[in-house]
Amino acid sequence: MELSAVQAFLSGFDDFLIQLGAALGMFSAALVIYVLLTPHKELALIRAGNPSAAVAFGGVVLGLAIPLSSCLAHAFGVLDLVVWGVVILLIQLIAFRVVDMVLHGLPRRIAEGDVAAALMVFSVKVGVAIILSGAVTDPSLSLFRTSARAAGFG
Repeated sequence: MELSAVQAFLSGFDDFLIQLGAALGMFSAALVIYVLLTPHKELALIRAGNPSAAVAFGGVVLGLAIPLSSCLAHAFGVLDLVVWGVVILLIQLIAFRVVDMVLHGLPRRIAEGDVAAALMVFSVKVGVAIILSGAVTDPSLSLFRTSARAAGFG
């Protein structure tokens, strides 16, 4: 019995590494894109000890990781993971940008250490991530994936 468990682990370990690498690569790329899109320099503010920048950036990290983890859990292969991963990360980056534009003066408020503004942004970003995560697990999407697999795309 133990030998079969080891064999099962070894047979799937390469797929695990490939999917993990793809997910971490997309996650890292999305974080870099976000940092480049923000008008304020959150990482510099965090290094300087600004708690509101840390809270806001924590929302970004969780906001990107939550839907990507859901996508990873429901992907039936690397191509599926990459396609849906890119889609959800783009949607999340757009949602982040919209939130930043709607909450006027946000970059200035975060730079000034306004934790209330940062907590609001954190909440919205994580909330959107949870909703997006649920959308990736929609049963209709499962039907789409089953049809794609049957057509030879997975």
